[in-house]
Amino acid sequence: MQQIAASQAKPPFYRDERVLGVISQIVVVGLVVGLLGYFYNNMVSALRAQLGVAIDYSFLRSTAGFDIGESLIEYGRSETYFRALVVGLLNTFQVAVLGIIFASLLGVFIGVMRLSTNFLVSRIASVYIDIFRNIPLLLLLIFWAQAVFFKLPRVAEALILPGPIFLSNRGMSIPWGLPTESWPTYRIVLIAGLILAYVVARLLKEQGKRTGRMPLLTLWFLVTFAAVGAVGWFVLPQPLTLTTPELVGFNTQGGRVFSQQFMALLSGLTIYTAAFIAETVRAGIQSVSKGQREAATALGLTSFQTLRLVVFPQALRVIIPPLTSQYLNLTKNSSLAIAVGYPDLFAVGSTTLNQTGRAIEVFSLIMGVYLFFSLTTSFFMNLYNQRIKLIER
Repeated sequence: MQQIAASQAKPPFYRDERVLGVISQIVVVGLVVGLLGYFYNNMVSALRAQLGVAIDYSFLRSTAGFDIGESLIEYGRSETYFRALVVGLLNTFQVAVLGIIFASLLGVFIGVMRLSTNFLVSRIASVYIDIFRNIPLLLLLIFWAQAVFFKLPRVAEALILPGPIFLSNRGMSIPWGLPTESWPTYRIVLIAGLILAYVVARLLKEQGKRTGRMPLLTLWFLVTFAAVGAVGWFVLPQPLTLTTPELVGFNTQGGRVFSQQFMALLSGLTIYTAAFIAETVRAGIQSVSKGQREAATALGLTSFQTLRLVVFPQALRVIIPPLTSQYLNLTKNSSLAIAVGYPDLFAVGSTTLNQTGRAIEVFSLIMGVYLFFSLTTSFFMNLYNQRIKLIER
């Protein structure tokens, strides 16, 4: 009798919240897929009716026939459009990764300066943030390129910095290493060094939890990696041949040359994004209650130890979500490279579009690449955010 009563009390499936939730999600996904399919078919039909063309990516195998000023891989005008787009993709990737690294370092530094008790230091940081947050990025890039990097002296009168580093109207020439036959083996040594450094950092972290005295994990990670790299460098035949730039005639030879366009874009994105990151860091640090600092001071921690061990780990839980948005903005803002003449993915894609007339195909590829970059960045940042989030009972 109890089983019969229980079965009678159970609601029908169409009144079960779990079933209704699944059904609603299926319906929404079906509607979205249906709308996308409708718009795609409508676009294809319109192209065939009005222009007599169909969406076709076979043009990627055709000869590009144009030069690209900068490339991380070998490229010539006899290469295909596909390789030209790969060159642009790698250029965009290079700017995005370096920009994220430099903007993060500068942003954290300015954010901490903003909270300094020293009036002059705090005011300098405030002025920096107020200026660069309120200037349109496009105008900043154009001004930065025209007023700074495009006004550098000729090669014969280049500014020579320690290194040596040459700054001229041909760009920035720095010392660089050329791979030798032992370079592939040395790369394996570096990978092993990264793994060993990670293991050492984990062990030290566990020891710090047991003893209550957390070591400088980042420092020991870098020391371990550098030690393995140094041992591999001296054990193996020289993996890299260092070349330094030299003035020869009207140009420099040797080293690695970074163009004016690249330097203008990278520095512009860095100083612009760093201003927003600085405010994010400031807000995260101020979100930590004053009692945490007072407790750290009572335990005898120095100001640096308090910031590193107490304040910053807690502030990261507030900093990471908006910081992810700034990383995504920097990656997407790199498409403004065309304003300073840097051949990023968008610039190369625009040239490809002008020559082939394949607007939908080219822009779909560009959007797909930027979407992939953004989703990948969000994925790793969300993983890190999940790792450091506060777990409550």
